[in-house]
Parts: sequence; C-alpha cells; structure tokens
Amino acid sequence: MSNISACPLDCYDACSVVYDKGMLQGDLSHELTQGFLCPHLNHYSAYKPISTARYKGKTISLEEAVTILKHSIRACDASKILHYRGHGNFGLMQGVSDYFFAKLGATLTSGSLCDGAGEAGILAGRGSNKQLDLKQIEDAQTVIVWGRNLHVTNSHLLPYIKGKKLIVIDPVTTKIAAQADHHIQIKPHGDLFLALLLSRFVVINDIEALDFLEEHTEGFQEFYELTQTVRIKSVLESIDVTLGDIGKVLELVGGKRTVILVGVGVQKHREGAAVLRAIDAFAAVLGLFGKKGCGVSYLGASQEGIENPFALAANTVSKVTADFSKFDLVFVQGSNPLNQMPASARVKERFAKARMTVYYGLYENETSEAADLVIPTCHFLQKHDIRCSYGTHHMLKMPQVMERESGIGEYDLMAALCECFGIALQSEQEYLEHFAAFSEEKESGNTVKGRDRIAYEKGFDTDDGRFAFMDEYEFEYVDANKLFLITCKSARSLNSQFQRDRHVYLHPDLGFEEGIMVTVVSDIGEVALSVKHNSNLRRDCVLIYSGVHGVNNLTPSYVSYEGNNAVYQDKKVEVRRCE
Repeated sequence: MSNISACPLDCYDACSVVYDKGMLQGDLSHELTQGFLCPHLNHYSAYKPISTARYKGKTISLEEAVTILKHSIRACDASKILHYRGHGNFGLMQGVSDYFFAKLGATLTSGSLCDGAGEAGILAGRGSNKQLDLKQIEDAQTVIVWGRNLHVTNSHLLPYIKGKKLIVIDPVTTKIAAQADHHIQIKPHGDLFLALLLSRFVVINDIEALDFLEEHTEGFQEFYELTQTVRIKSVLESIDVTLGDIGKVLELVGGKRTVILVGVGVQKHREGAAVLRAIDAFAAVLGLFGKKGCGVSYLGASQEGIENPFALAANTVSKVTADFSKFDLVFVQGSNPLNQMPASARVKERFAKARMTVYYGLYENETSEAADLVIPTCHFLQKHDIRCSYGTHHMLKMPQVMERESGIGEYDLMAALCECFGIALQSEQEYLEHFAAFSEEKESGNTVKGRDRIAYEKGFDTDDGRFAFMDEYEFEYVDANKLFLITCKSARSLNSQFQRDRHVYLHPDLGFEEGIMVTVVSDIGEVALSVKHNSNLRRDCVLIYSGVHGVNNLTPSYVSYEGNNAVYQDKKVEVRRCE
C-alpha cells in the first residue's frame, strides 16, 4: 500500500502528500509541493469529521442511513429530486454521483459559485482555459499579481516569483502587495477599466507586439477603438489609479517576459467575463501568449483532455439560484449551499421547505445542521481517487493509505444506489484505470497527457486559431454612497471549512471601535459581526472573509452576464452600530 497521496482541498495547489506514522508531510520530490504543506493540511487532523449518521436529529447506523436514502429516493418522482454537488477541484471519482442521478432522471446543477464568469471570458478570447505551466512563471522577468493573495491561496507559487519584478493590483495591501515593486491599491470594481486603459497606453507608447497581433489575433483594431471610449481622466479618478501607476506598469512590463496571475475576486461582478477578457487582451497586446516565460494564469480547466465517464445529459438548474423548495428530495454532496449560495437567508427558507433533505459530506456546517438525513463520507486517506490541478498539469493518484473508521466513500454509496435501482455501474478499479490512462510520466511528475509546456504555443483554440479581442462590454456602477464589500479567502479557513472567522474588518479611520458589535447591511439582508481594524484596507471597503456565518445574507442572487456564475460583490453595504 503506497503512502503517497494528494491533497483533497479545493485550491490552486494540488499538493503531493506523504502519510507516515499518522502524520502528513509534503512530498520533497514533487515539483510544486517541495516538502511544504499549507496550514490547512498541516492541521488537517485537528478538524474532526462527522463520525456518525443521523436522521431527524437522532444518531443512526450507516446502514440505516443508506436504507433511508434508498426508500426516500424510491418514494419520489425522479424529476423532483435535486442533486446539488460541489464542483470544486476534488477527486475525479466524486463525479460518480452525477452519473447515478443523471441515469435516475433527477435534476443536477450547472454554473459556478466560484470562477465561471472569468472562465467564460477566457474561453471567448482563447477558446480554451489552459493552465500556465510552472516553468513559465519561473522563466518570467516580471510578474503581475492581479487580485490574487498568494500567501493565502497559492503559497506554493512563492518560490517561483522570487527575485522577479513584482506588480500587485489589489484593493488590499496584502503581504505580497507590501513586497511588490509597485502596488496599485485600486478601488474595487475598477479592474475592467484599468485593463482597458493599460492596453490603450501600451499602444500610445508604441510597445505593442505588432508581429504577434498581426499573426495570432483577430479584431485588434476594433478593440483599440473600444479602449478609446474610456475617458482617461474621469475613469482614473473613479478607480483611484494615476497616470503614474500606468507608467510604472508599462516600465516594468515593456520588453520583459511577463506573467499575469489573476484571482477570482476580480470577476465577482455581473460583468466578470469582460474583466478577464480585458486582462487577456492586455496580455495579447503585449504578445504574452505562446512564449517562454509569459502568459496569464487563472483557475485553469483542471480536467481538460480527460474523458469523463460520469458526464451524462441531464436536466439542470443554476447552482447560483437553485430553489430547493421546488424539489421533494434534495441531495447535497460536498457543498454547503446554506452558507455559500448568495442571498443565503432565502436559501435557508427554501431548503427547509423541501420534503426531504440529505447532506453527504465530511464536516458539520450550516447545511448538515439543517438536513433531515446526514451521511458521513470518509476522508481522502481512506478511499481511492485521482485528482488534477487548477494551476499545473499534474495528475496525482490518491490511493487508500489507511483503514476506514467511519463514513462511506462516493463510489461505494453510489454503487449501493445503482444496485438498488438497476443502474449499470463499472467497478471502481475500472474507473480508476480509465482516468489513469489519461496521464503520463514526465520529468516534472505525473501529468495529464497532451498538455503543452508553453500554453498556446501552437495557436489558440478558437475556430480560426486566433485570439479574439472583445469589442463590447456591459457594465453597471454600484451605489457610490456606500462601502464596497470584499469577500476574500482566509488564511485559516477554506470557504466554509476549518477555522472560520467571525469578524468584519474595517479601516480604523471609519470610526468604529475595535471589538464592538455592528450590523453590516445591504439591500439583500444583514449580518451582525464584531469589528476588527485593518489599516491595509481602503477606507471605502468592508472585508468579510468567505465562509463567515451569515456573510452571504448580504449578497445578491444575480447571475453573471456570461458564465452562469455567482455575483458576490455587486452590492455595496453600510455598517451600523448595534443598538
């Protein structure tokens, strides 16, 4: 039995993990991990998983739970069953539940609570969302970190950017921003216009990549005309950026091998797809695609080039706006919609109206506490799986390295359901072998077959093989008289897992004493939290970490213009002292 597995957490870094004598360690031989684990995985054993099943608040055996689930499914019309699964970058075998519910005729979900708008923008321009290989970051001369907090969300990239010229664009003075050669503390919701203006000034300063534009792009002239519709002085004032900031960026990127690392926060708006299209366009004007030490990194399509045997046609509802009250049975897997879905107060009300609710997952949370039936899964060391990465080409095996103490794995649960309902299912080993067939061994480790070391070196994946520039965008200003809401990742939690924060962070100049209780209010809802000061914030911002209890009482159930993505930062807020 191998003692090497892979991290199960939904983040950029799919790390290689060594399990030895009850301890987790980073794999020293792995290209990305290099012997280091993030705080989440270092303290993984401190967070106790659900150990027993329960029904209507009463502890039951796992066998009883599976029996209740079978009877509940049989009692429903399949069209009135909703399967709501977390679609983060988890093990590939977890998709087996999609197969069962699709075969049954149930409704599945589509869209994203995370990165869908940004990916839609990337697909429109490039035709595919390829990862930026680690070697290209290592070979860059300048790195732009745009709305991405590497120390929190992507710490394994830090060695790769060491010694490079560093530009950070972020409304928060993060640790990486404090280390940068230049930090633009942009006003939230200003990224689209900054990207358009950067492209315009690249042309004004005659540093555009003319040969690349001629040979590999389509619609550049129309795009440049679009940038000319942006009024320079008024827009710079509105996003709190100066001509000096623009000049410094051009100085650091002009003629340099440049990589842009983009975070999901920039696209948490209805026009999120346009933001990524504009950032990609800036890179294309500089000719940063298909070249050594260049490129744009977002959350790459981790399963690109892998045939998914579990993907079947099915009726779907949006993951952003799913109305649980319209279903007789709701099966939630690996997700916490009562915390993570926007307008969560309404989500909770609708969840309570479903006739039967099932939570199948690892940890207690708002959804498990509200569900009728709770079925524990087992953690990653107790089952077989394979996973890929958002940020690299790695494909890592996750063999079972310890005996199962409680819970039931995804394949075993779905195998029991398939047998009960007469649905054909291959063996677990056959599926694992199917996925493994898409991998190959390289010097950098086990990777997905066919991935290019230099993304887009052979051209783009659009119909004509050229990068397609944007020629229009939709944009709507939010209320100018309130505070911007920032819902970023925390160093101590991952979405709604692990050690969740219970504070709202404000600049001291706003006049709220540290430690007092305040109510943060939007026109969607409110949440009461204790104040902590953070002088690294802009004075017009409120920061509440993703996963905080009640944070999504504040956020609207809007869907992005493109990409069927949740929109978390399109509502501004007020802060009021509690009476």
